[in-house]
Amino acid sequence: MAKRTTICAGIDTGKRKLDVALDFSSEQLQVENTAEGYTTLLEWLRRHKVKRVGIEASGGYEQAIVAELRHKRFVVVVFQPAQVRAYAKYRGQRAKNDRIDAALIAACTTAVSKIHPAPDARLLPLAGQLTLIDQIGEDIARFKNRLESCRDARIQRLWKEDIARLAKRERLEFKALVAAIREHRDLAVRLDLIYSVGGAGLPTAVAVLVRMPEIGQINREQAAALAGLAPYDDDSGEQIGARRINGGRKRLRQALYAAALAASFRWNPQLIALYKRLIAAGKGHKRALVACARKLLIFINTVVARGTPWQADVSAAASVA
Repeated sequence: MAKRTTICAGIDTGKRKLDVALDFSSEQLQVENTAEGYTTLLEWLRRHKVKRVGIEASGGYEQAIVAELRHKRFVVVVFQPAQVRAYAKYRGQRAKNDRIDAALIAACTTAVSKIHPAPDARLLPLAGQLTLIDQIGEDIARFKNRLESCRDARIQRLWKEDIARLAKRERLEFKALVAAIREHRDLAVRLDLIYSVGGAGLPTAVAVLVRMPEIGQINREQAAALAGLAPYDDDSGEQIGARRINGGRKRLRQALYAAALAASFRWNPQLIALYKRLIAAGKGHKRALVACARKLLIFINTVVARGTPWQADVSAAASVA
């Protein structure tokens, strides 16, 4: 049997506690999800010569310990809950509690064959700020829906005041976010490259920059998959099912879809032509727009990869992986 060279640990994250386990060992640890708890955890990991730590994304409760572990030079693998559930199903594991989950995450971490580089730490606070802006926009949409069905003049006035207040906050937060991005020269250059693409407005450019740090470093298929815009086969035997998109980064996909809606009718000649061609071929409006959103992302990825601003004639560039 080959000697195990990488010792892995798994962390099950709670609001107040962290349950930690080693793979292929019965030793476990529980600490507070606080700075003091992190000190104890780091000492324990070093004592056991742990090199790689897996942790399940848990509504943001994992972010502080992930940042601390990476700062201390540990390799950290952040799993989505669906990945851990799928691995448990594969192992036929039905029992579930915090200690069992920690051991499962440790085993899952050992099974990982490809370790992706840690994301740019500068983007984490920017992502939080962008999520705030998105949530303000969602609140505005809810108030507008209430206003549509309201017939009481006084209540209408209240809704309008709330919409105006939130819209002002949304503008100020977005302006501050763009300013924060431009404090970093490399991020500012990347933002301008994305913004140069026809149909990618500044909100879309910010969303791609912050929510897809990999932009320009991956191929077109990988970019589409990360955004949840890649069509997947649904074939079995002689049955050929309709291709459907699945998974991906929801808020990023929403931003690209909204941009494609305007770009494919007005702002981008290539997307306008693509939309018309798909509709003429019998594709529905939504499927055509998804294809346009995917193509818009491919344009953006190509522009960032090449490091040159968008040109109107990008038909050749768009075919580059």
